[in-house]
Amino acid sequence: MATNGTVKKVVSERGFGFIAAEDGKEYFFHRDGLDRSLDFDRLVGGEKVAFEVEASPRGPRAVKVAAA
Repeated sequence: MATNGTVKKVVSERGFGFIAAEDGKEYFFHRDGLDRSLDFDRLVGGEKVAFEVEASPRGPRAVKVAAA
């Protein structure tokens, strides 16, 4: 099930960022989890996205992140 949110912060030199979801939670994402519709190197924050949540050893993370 897709969740909607907004890219909150991008740490380009480390290859990850955070998404503020509409449900109020914040999710980590890695550049490897982006759909082809998004170019990690062009993300600056504020982009509307849709994503799925996946469990990881460090907690839930966003995967299959796509432009909304």
